[in-house]
Amino acid sequence: MARLEEWSSSEVAVVAPKGARAAKAEQNSAYGSLRSFFLSPFKVLNFDLRPQTFNVMKRLLLTLLAGTLAAPLLVAQQTPGQVRPRPAEGREPEFKPPTIREYKPKSQLVTPQHPVPRAKFAVIDIHSHQPTPISPAEFDRVMKGMEANNLQILVNLSGSSGDRLRQGADALRASKYKDRMVLFANVNFSNVAPGFGAKAARQLDLDLKAGAMGLKIFKDLGMFDRKADGSRLQVDDPELDAIWETCARNNVPVLIHIAEPAAFFEPLDYSNERWLELSLYPDRRHQDGVRFEQLITERNNMIRKHPNTKFILAHFGWHGNDLARAGKLLDQNPNVYYDVAAVLYDFGRQPKAAHEFFIKYQDRILFGKDSYQPDEYPSYWRVFETNDEYFDYYRDYHAFWKLYGIGLPDQVLKKLYHGNALRLTPGLSRSAFTD
Repeated sequence: MARLEEWSSSEVAVVAPKGARAAKAEQNSAYGSLRSFFLSPFKVLNFDLRPQTFNVMKRLLLTLLAGTLAAPLLVAQQTPGQVRPRPAEGREPEFKPPTIREYKPKSQLVTPQHPVPRAKFAVIDIHSHQPTPISPAEFDRVMKGMEANNLQILVNLSGSSGDRLRQGADALRASKYKDRMVLFANVNFSNVAPGFGAKAARQLDLDLKAGAMGLKIFKDLGMFDRKADGSRLQVDDPELDAIWETCARNNVPVLIHIAEPAAFFEPLDYSNERWLELSLYPDRRHQDGVRFEQLITERNNMIRKHPNTKFILAHFGWHGNDLARAGKLLDQNPNVYYDVAAVLYDFGRQPKAAHEFFIKYQDRILFGKDSYQPDEYPSYWRVFETNDEYFDYYRDYHAFWKLYGIGLPDQVLKKLYHGNALRLTPGLSRSAFTD
């Protein structure tokens, strides 16, 4: 015989059929025909329900009916794609929520910590910016940070051109810190018109003879520089070909910064992982104007057109967040290299993939930092040299996530820290490097 299972011990009992007595009780009940309607299915199953059990059944039926009517509303409140509401969905914090700058939870995770205050091997920083010419007092200040971090050579990419570059080169030669800093020349791309490229190439030749060891191209090219007619100067404009060919002929590299992180071009909403940085620095917002992919296309066209010119793409070419794309560019262009300046946050959040990438392309990556802040270098040493887990990045507005070490072997560290820079930049002094 079927039985009703108990779902609340305080209200429902398991009841056996009672025959004629139950039928008489139903007839005398104030519920009358309504109860008969609701209970007819149970009669067929030979169930006998007492009044208190019927009350529970009535509540159950009403609950089911309410749930059926409310289901569309619950579905409407769910995030698209969810199969059920998430825990706490729809709740609001009882306390006043902190701002994004205020919320800095202290992790309870306990892991081995291996800070690295000084690089394991001597380093050439291929991407630095210093005054040109640099004063003796300023050079003294810079050297303190260099010695603390095992930086052997700084490449000052802000070398300028013409008289200023010659003054900068003379100041370095007269310094007591022989061969510890070198200059890359720059080109002013404003008001480009027919004949500009040939003139700029002649000046570059003079700058290289004056002591420059390479050419640095700033991000204005492609984004902000304008031709004489007011149109945007494209990265692959044929007028600039003579400049790239001059670098190839002199066997010096072009360290080139094109575009900005892709997120800087995307909508300024809360799904943008660089929202905080963009809210702090208006000049980094590029929601209007030339698009990221257009700039990258122009850059790659230029690279392919000049296979004998060595191009070091600043900031990993802005492909540190897409290592498959970064690898494809290297595979297709043997004349392309990357520096790691200011994109440590991308390597440190994908340690396994980054480790494999740096191993595979160990001859194509150079160390660079960009902004000269001596206390920030140890974060690079820790990511590159250890397998530490879940530690802070040095600038929260760049990356609010934690970093992990990628544990590179010594032979790869040596190439990253100085070997590849020495190979690509023949003018650098080798006296401090024994390997």
